[in-house]
Amino acid sequence: MADAKVIPFDDDRSRGSRGAGSRRRGSAAESAPVGEGPGGEVQPLPVRGAAAQGPAAEPDESPGARPTAEGGGEDGGGDGGLERRVAAGLSFLRRRLTGDYEVDDFGYDAELTDQVLMSLLRPMYEKYFRVEVKGVENIPAQGGALIVANHSGTLPLDGLMMQVAVHDHHPADRHLRLLAADLVFVLPVVNELARKLGHTLACAEDAERLLAQGELVGVMPEGFKGIGKPFGERYKLQRFGRGGFVSTALRQGVPIVPCSIVGAEEIYPMIGNSKTLARLLGFPYFPLTPTFPWLGPLGAVPLPTKWTIQFGEPIPTDGYAPEAAEDPVLMFNLTDQVREQIQHTLYKLLVQRRSVFF
Repeated sequence: MADAKVIPFDDDRSRGSRGAGSRRRGSAAESAPVGEGPGGEVQPLPVRGAAAQGPAAEPDESPGARPTAEGGGEDGGGDGGLERRVAAGLSFLRRRLTGDYEVDDFGYDAELTDQVLMSLLRPMYEKYFRVEVKGVENIPAQGGALIVANHSGTLPLDGLMMQVAVHDHHPADRHLRLLAADLVFVLPVVNELARKLGHTLACAEDAERLLAQGELVGVMPEGFKGIGKPFGERYKLQRFGRGGFVSTALRQGVPIVPCSIVGAEEIYPMIGNSKTLARLLGFPYFPLTPTFPWLGPLGAVPLPTKWTIQFGEPIPTDGYAPEAAEDPVLMFNLTDQVREQIQHTLYKLLVQRRSVFF
């Protein structure tokens, strides 16, 4: 494997609608008693009570409200709900086998992400790390935005948990597209899964294309310097590069949303780095933790720390002139502002935290 390098982004080298099914409705004229009119014709007799009130009094026949023979709603555990779930699963499987599904230009598969990949990540998010999310309302409900977060944990689980946080908690059901180092896209299996989840290379060109399409884009400017730092430097932000992410946001006029993640630093306490093994394997570092590699595969299980993810107030960039993206002083100031806001929030969350695991 070739030596891993980071693409210099920072100059740092619908859901388908559920079918309601067929419904049978009888009109009032069809079920009303009949009588003989003055001319001998047959006509319905007046109907009193609820039926006489017209359509407004018709019972609710929505799938969730109409009772079934088992006494529950169709979505409430009856045979109808089970049959519909099985049918939806078979339909999903058929589309996967026949290729009747869509991916975008970056390889993002929205259906697979919603129905499968998020379901696989959610137990780790909800039960293992017990992630608490704050400030998700600071993420715009529509249009492009750049979410900038700290990076840590030896393995990039923090990016995946941030992606689940946005997917599951944002009121507008937004999806986060992460920018990743090129190492992600040369690893077998990981490459395909990353593409399906909507990840793309951490380069300015891809980021600008996604932002121009109105997507949420996530970036972790610390890169390998953050994720591979020693345990003794936990929660101390590393250098944010030369402001490449700020330049991209300025060109597109999108807000920058700082994001602070607490809990990821302790999942794999990195007490050493085998540089020789790292060079042999083509990795930027080879972590040594209290459990890995001493316990073998068991040592690769992360510690069940308690996480908090907080999204800060957005920093607007649409008030600057187009040439502002080339102003190094402005980029430095904005980069420092984002970094300081993330660092300050990290310290605040650490003070509020009762324990690493609770």
